[in-house]
Amino acid sequence: MAVAVRGNRGGGSGGINGGLRAFFSHRIFISATFTLLFLATLSALFSPHPHHHPSLPSSGNAYVQRTFLAIKSDPLKTRLDLIYKQANDHMTLVNAYAAYARKLKLDISRQLRMFDELAKNLTDLPLKPSYKSSLFEPGSDVDEDVLRQFEKEVKEKVKVARLMIAEAKESYDNQIKIQKLKDTIFAVNELLIKAKKNGAFASLISAKSVPKSLHCLAMRLVGERIAHPEKYKEEGYKAEFEDPSLYHYAIFSDNVIAVSVVIRSVVKNAEEPWKHVFHVVTDKMNVAAMKVWFRMRPVEGGAHVEINAVEDFSFLNSSYVPVLKQLESANMQKFYFENQAENATKDGSNMKFRNPKYMSMLNHLRFYLPEMYPKLHKILFLDDDVVVQRDLTGLWKVDLDGKVNGAVETCFGSFHRYAQYLNFSHPLIKEGFNPKACAWAFGMNIFDLDAWRREKCTEHYHYWQSLNEDRTLWKLGTLPPGLITFYSTTKSLDKSWHVLGLGYNPSISMDEISNAAVIHYNGNMKPWLDIAMNQYKNLWTKYVDNDMEFVQMCNFGL
Repeated sequence: MAVAVRGNRGGGSGGINGGLRAFFSHRIFISATFTLLFLATLSALFSPHPHHHPSLPSSGNAYVQRTFLAIKSDPLKTRLDLIYKQANDHMTLVNAYAAYARKLKLDISRQLRMFDELAKNLTDLPLKPSYKSSLFEPGSDVDEDVLRQFEKEVKEKVKVARLMIAEAKESYDNQIKIQKLKDTIFAVNELLIKAKKNGAFASLISAKSVPKSLHCLAMRLVGERIAHPEKYKEEGYKAEFEDPSLYHYAIFSDNVIAVSVVIRSVVKNAEEPWKHVFHVVTDKMNVAAMKVWFRMRPVEGGAHVEINAVEDFSFLNSSYVPVLKQLESANMQKFYFENQAENATKDGSNMKFRNPKYMSMLNHLRFYLPEMYPKLHKILFLDDDVVVQRDLTGLWKVDLDGKVNGAVETCFGSFHRYAQYLNFSHPLIKEGFNPKACAWAFGMNIFDLDAWRREKCTEHYHYWQSLNEDRTLWKLGTLPPGLITFYSTTKSLDKSWHVLGLGYNPSISMDEISNAAVIHYNGNMKPWLDIAMNQYKNLWTKYVDNDMEFVQMCNFGL
């Protein structure tokens, strides 16, 4: 027990002594370390330093040297170093832009010369004798007045450098160049879209407006009727107008000279012109002019011309005709007649469909042929922008296989299919028609009126036209309802009977045109307009009656 107690006390005394020794050893080590650091600091402070240019040594203790140098050095020296560093930085930046300009082969540019000149001025500035001796001589004191002048010159040149760099940055900074190019492309594209819309609208106006020459002709013809009423009394009814054994044509137009060209071209190429009967229907405004023309210039060869106004067919009223009923609605009137110019420029893709002619009764008369001419069996429908180049009586001999409409198909590949004219997202259209069905052309159509009556085509047309009051089945025009009305009742004719596109396509083969029985100026470039295509215009003008005095007076420029 005693041994144990003694051992414990001895152990405690030894632990205390060991702890003391360790404590004092640690204190001595720390004291020695701080003493060495203090001596090193004094050595750094009081050891001589050679004067350097603003750049300090890049050794590991550079930060310490800068700190103690700032404490020890002259404030004017520090200010000089900062000014010189600012000048040197801008000189480096100017040299960088000058080098990039050379890389872009801009050696002769004013900007490059200015960069080189400014860089040289910044380099030469500290070398001026007055500055070199007073500011940059080792061991010399800095003259404050000279320093102030040096600082002023540096600031002026730095200001010029910044202005030049700001001006040149747009040219040399790739990101700015790219963004500027994108902005330019966007702006040009916007201008292009606007120009296209304005151009299309101007083209539409030039194509659909009445030219001065046509207006002049109509006015002079009416003036002739007023001046000499005894010459233009109404003629009696002719039996030939209802004789089904003759060749009957339907032409619906308000264009006097266009109708005369169609009739003259038919008659001049007919083998037996006296067997041809032309049923011309126009509007009330132009019916007098049309009658005076054909009284003054009777058709050659004994052919017969019947002229009526739409209003002469009393059954064509809003209670029977869907188009006339729709034109009475406020929505339809707003669509066609309010802010047409504004709507056209906003909606370039649909502006042509806002032309009221698409809802004109003259345009829709073609769907009422059996009722207009109840005693006829067949009739050839012709647009007023066609020219006939050979005898057409062969069309009456074509076997239509019991179908209603004989027409030339216009489809090729995926073009001119039903899908391009009708809205196949509408369930009624989708269920009733094949989107890949081939479209055909209006403008020269031989109609079997007996088959028409049997198939009740006019009733069929009324049904679909009434459904399309909100224009969801098709946009507008007469071809879409025609494709629907005569779906599966159209006989395809040989393409040589009817060649289309002379009003918009400059690439039609002249061989194809010369072999055609009928050529059609469908499109905006009608042959009586100044915008007509010259390569096709003479095919139309050769049938114009240039001997007619009013044609000469109205300056048609043909």
